[in-house]
Amino acid sequence: MKITKQNITGLLLLIVVASLYRIMPGRPFGFAPQWAMAIFAGAIIKDKKYAFILPLLSMFISDGLYEVLYRNGVGNIKGFYNGQVTNYVLFTLMTCFGFFIKNFNIKRITLASVAAPTVFFFLSNSLVWLSSSPDAGYNRPKTLAGYFQTLNDGIPFYAWSIAATLIFSGILFGSYYLINKKSLQTTAEKIHA
Repeated sequence: MKITKQNITGLLLLIVVASLYRIMPGRPFGFAPQWAMAIFAGAIIKDKKYAFILPLLSMFISDGLYEVLYRNGVGNIKGFYNGQVTNYVLFTLMTCFGFFIKNFNIKRITLASVAAPTVFFFLSNSLVWLSSSPDAGYNRPKTLAGYFQTLNDGIPFYAWSIAATLIFSGILFGSYYLINKKSLQTTAEKIHA
């Protein structure tokens, strides 16, 4: 997909909606569209620097909203915290999974939708376990048992991230396919008219 004014409007709308959805009260932690957005952007946006911007901008906006709510006593989740840059770097890597999706192959979309949050889960939890920051996780001991405890701490988040990525990938890729299919049919009809 080439970046046009029409595409920018649609992508900005996607960013805003995903950002607002991520801060919605009562949403299970991990059930958010940003992983699917990263995979989708990596798959459809030709200029890869823009592919990385789409999900990161959505994360940054929602983190900013979390911070505003937290500082005003409305929310209990900080938007910005120590170690957040690491999460942004790890999240940026998730966009790379979309690079391997060609021709909207359902198997590759499904594989990327499972692999991206899985890689994030292992990398982020490994870094939390290795961290000596008092803000990082539950400060599990630096033993193999402590590592497995850290992974276990992240299981609920991981399970919801897999479910969300599969669902939102289906929505994003399916919508994109249907929109482009209709657009191609309209173009073909105009040519044959």
